[in-house]
Amino acid sequence: MSGSDFILETRALTKEFKGFVAVSKVDLKVRRGSIHALIGPNGAGKTTCFNLLTKFLTPTSGQIVFDGTDITGESPAHIARRGVIRSFQISAVFPHLSVLENVRVALQRKLGTSFHFWKPESSLHSLDAQVIELLRQVDLESYAGIAAVELSYGRKRALEIATTLAMDPKLMLLDEPTQGMGLEDVDRIRQLIKKVAASRTVLMVEHNMSVVASIADTITVLQRGATLAEGPYEQVSKNPAVIEAYMGSANVELKGAH
Repeated sequence: MSGSDFILETRALTKEFKGFVAVSKVDLKVRRGSIHALIGPNGAGKTTCFNLLTKFLTPTSGQIVFDGTDITGESPAHIARRGVIRSFQISAVFPHLSVLENVRVALQRKLGTSFHFWKPESSLHSLDAQVIELLRQVDLESYAGIAAVELSYGRKRALEIATTLAMDPKLMLLDEPTQGMGLEDVDRIRQLIKKVAASRTVLMVEHNMSVVASIADTITVLQRGATLAEGPYEQVSKNPAVIEAYMGSANVELKGAH
């Protein structure tokens, strides 16, 4: 298997906090053009892993390789410029701007024009065709003129995905994209992730097993900071060690996701 098949690899990625090992020698391989889910019981190290990948935390040891380049020593801004974009990290939706203006701000950041406040507003309208196209991708075109604060929770998350897409990610990191949602919103976001993943790579931390089962190509299960199992859902969900790790309510979820 050549390295080019994988857009992201971690090699023995480790993070210790004062003697507590939060992430332990994780070897993650994310295949280009796939949806890869990171799952595990609470405290398994999933969010710490994400924070290491975006350099919000510095690894204690190990390597992070993106697109064939070792990025372990790079700053968060550098990594974002390479196209590793974490949704809900940059978006922080501006509640009183319209849906269209929120996406336009993200596009300006990408183009490096965000601080040209003295430019006439008419020059911003040249971006609007791109903005509308992004809103179309996330089914928010008809909400373009509405203040973000007025959107439902699920549509706010769709807007956050649009602002992430505006940054033109090569690798999109989605942190609990369906957390706190009702069934209808969960289904909308699930379909949206599948749609945007058609032309890019997605790595997601997700608790909802039915979402993971229906869209993830590969699943990595973490437990106590280490990799417990990896593979397609069918294989992972039958793994006795995974079932044991999820004993309790999540175990029922594992079985109930079909």
